[in-house]
Formats: sequence, C-alpha cells, structure tokens
Amino acid sequence: MTSEHADDARDVQEPEASRIALTWSGEPGRHEELTHGMLLDQAERAAAALTRLGVRAGDRVAVHLPLVPESVIATLACGRLDAIRTTLPVSLTVPELVARTRESSARVLITADAAFWDGAVRPVKAVLDHALARGAASGGAPGGVPDRTVLVVNRCSRPVSWKPGRDLWWHEALGTGAATR
Repeated sequence: MTSEHADDARDVQEPEASRIALTWSGEPGRHEELTHGMLLDQAERAAAALTRLGVRAGDRVAVHLPLVPESVIATLACGRLDAIRTTLPVSLTVPELVARTRESSARVLITADAAFWDGAVRPVKAVLDHALARGAASGGAPGGVPDRTVLVVNRCSRPVSWKPGRDLWWHEALGTGAATR
C-alpha cells in the first residue's frame, strides 16, 4: 500500500541516503555508522522478516536488546508494520522478564546473544531463555501465545544456547548473510 505522501517522502530521502543517520559507539571501542539508506534498507528487511514470522498490524514485538543499532532498526520495522514495539530492558531480572513477556503476549521477541557492559560481556539471551522456560513451566502467557519466535542479534560472537524451531539469527532472518558490524 503506497500513497502519494510515501512517494514524496522517498523523493526527499534519496538525496539524503548517503548521509549518516545513526552513529553508535560501544564497548570495547566499537564504532558503527549507518547512513539513511542503510538504516531504511535494514528496517525494510526487518519488517519483511517480521511479516514472514506472522507479525501484522496491532501485534506486539518484544525487544530485549541493549542500546545497539538493531534496537533502532526493530523500532522502525515495527512502525512500518503498525506493530507495537514492547521494550524489555536488558536490566530486568528473570522474574521481571517472566512477568513482562507474559504481559506482552508477543509472538516474536528480539534479543542479543550477549552485550558488553561495564567492561565485561554479560548474557542477554541466556536470561531471556531462562525467563521463557520459567514462564512456560508456570503456565505460559495469558491468551496462550503459541509458537514464539526469538530473533537473536549476534553482538558478541559468543556461544549461545539455541532452541531449534524457536530461535533464529537476526542476520539470517533479514537475509543479510552476516551480522552487521
């Protein structure tokens, strides 16, 4: 579905496509820059991946990411689909995550393998895995959220637990073939 305004917006954006839209600095000394064109391309790919996973307008997508570019991309993708982005801060404890994932009723959750904070690598997906297992053991989410999918952003290249049929790599779902670094 396109509109005259969407076409006008594209015409305005094209000259801006090569300008830097997002600059990210992380630990240890990592720096990433995404142009407007790169950011919009990634958002479009993420929206297509979410659509393939069954996300529609009004659906919730739970985002459990540190402050990384993929968090912005997920937000833009949800906006493209009129999906509701629900934030699950990475600082939440397992009991808090159990409650928040249950409340969100999200069929798709986006997380990271791990994250750098305070000079150390900290687990992110492992905490979410624990919360999802605890939530399932205590009766699951209200409304019976079936077949949750967990998209995993590769940020730290560390071994990560994997649940086949549920877990997918973000970069593979977006069709980029390799993690954006």
